Amino acid sequence: MKISELRDKSVEELTGLLDEKQLDAFRIRMAKATGQLGGTHEVKSNRRTIAQIKTLINEKQRGDA
Repeated sequence: MKISELRDKSVEELTGLLDEKQLDAFRIRMAKATGQLGGTHEVKSNRRTIAQIKTLINEKQRGDA
């Protein structure tokens, strides 16, 4: 997901998306542990998206955006 798409969302939408991405991160970690993960790039991209969402939530709550 692009950062420009995330910037258009509200804090509530970002929080919901963060919950979904964290659940995805758990599923990816379990798939990796059991050897069922097809693309290892998913781990990095999911972690990056979570970090971007957390940063945007923090910026919007502080009023920097």
